[in-house]
Amino acid sequence: MMARAALRLILLGVFLISVSSHPVKKKHNVDIYSFYINSTVTSRYATTVITSRVANTLNESQEIQFEVKIPKTAFISKFRMTIEGKTYDGIVKEKEEAQQQYSKAVSRGQSAGLIKSVGRTLEDFKTSVTVAAFSKVTFELTYEELLKRRLGKYELLINAHPMQPVADFKMDVHIQEKPGISFLEVKGDLSTGDLANAIKTTRADKDAWVTFYPTRDQQTKCKSCGENGLNGDLLITYDVERQNPKGEVMVSNGYFVHYFAPSDVPRIPKNVVFIIDRSGSMYGRKIVQTRLALLRILSDLDEDDHFGLITFDSDIDTWKRELLKATEQNLENAKSFVKEIRERGTTDINAAVLAGVDMINRHPREGTASILILLTDGDPTSGETNIERIMANVKEAIGLKFPLYCLGFGHDVNFDFLTKMSLENGGVARRIYEDSDADLQLQGFYEEVAVPLLTDIHLKYTGGTNLTETSFTLYFNGSEIVVSGQITDNSVESFTTEVIAVSKGNNVKYQDTVMIKDPSDVPPENQDFMQRLWAYLTVKQLLERQVLLKGQEKEDEEKEALKLSLKYQFVTPLTSMVVTKPQEDEAEVADKPKEGKEEPESMLLPVTQSHLLAVADPWPNTPGFAYDFFDADTYLHHMQPTYASKTELLLTTENPVLQVCSNCFLLSAAGQSKPLCFDVPVPHKLKLLQDSASDFVMNGESLSGHNGFHQIAFHYKTNHHLIISTKSSSYRNGQDDVQILWGQTPTQRDTEDVSLVVLEDQMNVTMGNIHVVILLQKKDQVLFLWPAIWEYPKDVNLTGILGKPNISYEEIEGSQTPTLKIMNKEVETHLETVSDYRLHSTPFQECWHVPFQAVMGGEISDFTVTQL
Repeated sequence: MMARAALRLILLGVFLISVSSHPVKKKHNVDIYSFYINSTVTSRYATTVITSRVANTLNESQEIQFEVKIPKTAFISKFRMTIEGKTYDGIVKEKEEAQQQYSKAVSRGQSAGLIKSVGRTLEDFKTSVTVAAFSKVTFELTYEELLKRRLGKYELLINAHPMQPVADFKMDVHIQEKPGISFLEVKGDLSTGDLANAIKTTRADKDAWVTFYPTRDQQTKCKSCGENGLNGDLLITYDVERQNPKGEVMVSNGYFVHYFAPSDVPRIPKNVVFIIDRSGSMYGRKIVQTRLALLRILSDLDEDDHFGLITFDSDIDTWKRELLKATEQNLENAKSFVKEIRERGTTDINAAVLAGVDMINRHPREGTASILILLTDGDPTSGETNIERIMANVKEAIGLKFPLYCLGFGHDVNFDFLTKMSLENGGVARRIYEDSDADLQLQGFYEEVAVPLLTDIHLKYTGGTNLTETSFTLYFNGSEIVVSGQITDNSVESFTTEVIAVSKGNNVKYQDTVMIKDPSDVPPENQDFMQRLWAYLTVKQLLERQVLLKGQEKEDEEKEALKLSLKYQFVTPLTSMVVTKPQEDEAEVADKPKEGKEEPESMLLPVTQSHLLAVADPWPNTPGFAYDFFDADTYLHHMQPTYASKTELLLTTENPVLQVCSNCFLLSAAGQSKPLCFDVPVPHKLKLLQDSASDFVMNGESLSGHNGFHQIAFHYKTNHHLIISTKSSSYRNGQDDVQILWGQTPTQRDTEDVSLVVLEDQMNVTMGNIHVVILLQKKDQVLFLWPAIWEYPKDVNLTGILGKPNISYEEIEGSQTPTLKIMNKEVETHLETVSDYRLHSTPFQECWHVPFQAVMGGEISDFTVTQL
């Protein structure tokens, strides 16, 4: 019944607390005489403590079981048992450190499945202990989670099913929100009938209290209750006041969190392409529910939106070859097309997604946001079937210009593949559960991305460090941007925040100064919540990024996630919790299930062991009971931009567009305050700088969809060759071959008239009288190289893309569109704000964006080389 109750829950925006305590023996032999659920939500960060006090009423010892259902995205942070006055606390250790107990338990045939999936968002945690005759045991579990805002609200769901009426049953929820609580509603099965009288709600300006104290008699009288007591849910829905368009910043004990959910900017018209799997496996209810969801979604499109429909099996069919405006007539015609979608054939995901990308690329519209939504229920089985090649093809085609959202229908879908492909392309994956409300799940996901408000969002501020994610593609109405970090200097009184984004084609800037010394509204007992919130969010994001990382980068981020997990005692995919109990020489193991997989019941053996290991494994395709930590819900923040600033809104039609070009080079202009900027098409091997007289050349290689260069080569005279990559550098001078790694202590190497000064993330290269600085930069967790030339040698005829120290231009007055005169030619232009990667701080720089040919005097082909 718990599973069925969970299946009724809409996936979006729910924080789940579900508690149950099941005796192994008949219920009259075990008395759960006290059962408390206490949840404190402080600035959206929820800490839940579940305490169950149980008495053995037999005149002999017996095993007593404790079972709770917790959210898949929560971190257990404490578990303890108290027996006969002695407390046994859990200790979080590195998973490998607990492997000995794990192997010991498995070798005995003991349970390796104490945690199992019981629904879309729940997992079932169990343990047990042997209790002496007429003795008592107290179980206490604590777990933590940051609530996500979806569709304009937070939801706290408590589901109770203790399997017997409890004399002292209490549920207390305290919500503290500094900006004030705008609305609060309590509903659910446990709020109906006689149980409604057991609920009390109290509200103040910044606090809300919900208590649920049902009597033993009331616990048998709800809609789904009976002689086994409570069986239902209590749903608390709320939102906060948002009077300040700059957002809300809270500071406590050297940490800060910034919540940003602007709604005072106009919606951005969108270009959305739906790519629908109609292969044979979609037969029956799946295809019916897909048609129903699409019909509703089409009805919700705004008239200034443009849309396309692609259906695929082994063949690709488009409703129309181009994107069409969402007029009433076009929508009616599209609905007729949707009603005729029928399942057939195999699955060519590669061709279908590339067709969707092509449809958007062929119809660019300024001031809009483009979105691809793929719905499939299986693996690629026709066309290109190699998953790695499919991901590479899609990534190259999209080039991070717009996000791809992948919806995996049912349990047979390759969800790992969809997850990686989504994340590589700025989107998220979401599992659509094969149930009676699958059409509502599809529609609900679309509603989350239906109203884009901001694109190309960048965060910059001073006074903070160790930030969570700060640069994102899209922000949608009804969601929330969250960033947390540390204050660099607690002695300062304020720090400055700045957020720049694009709203409907115009630059939007939010800027503010946050007072650090403001008195906090956080009560003393909750003052460490800010630090724990930061740690929770940091660990989540570190683990999520590992899906895409390889090699040393992956190892480094894993080490950081492990270090924080151990410091804050979080049970994560990298750690285990070990709990010693009174019995000796036995161990039990809890291994989180992989997302979307149900364990065979035969593996859930009786629990008779004396150690608890709560083990989670995030790695795809790992044998055994591996729970996919990267649950679809976990990824949602990837489509919610993250800010760390509390800022001021500046919205005018004259504000520049932010970073339209991906590889923007800045070029100083003599006598002008604004430089020029131009984009270099990628991918290419490019001649960056050349001096034929001194036999010097610098070339660079760029990759599609990425900023900067992944490799830069220097050649000087006949015997000096320097190859710099994002991993390491190699320098040959005719005699020696030296390998140089980034991150080493500062060093200097001098040979003849060549000097290399190597810093942590910068290399200063001097060859003859030419001096170039190569910076190792990072954006969206991708490393790249960027060259900077701060002083050009005099009387040297340099060529190449970086060969011009400056250029002259003049503004043409009276033109309908901004126009510059460059080298005696008039060039239409527009203002952009771009990141200046020549500096590690990557400050924003306003510039006149002009075509490549206008400043280079030639085509890109004139500057390409065949080899570095």
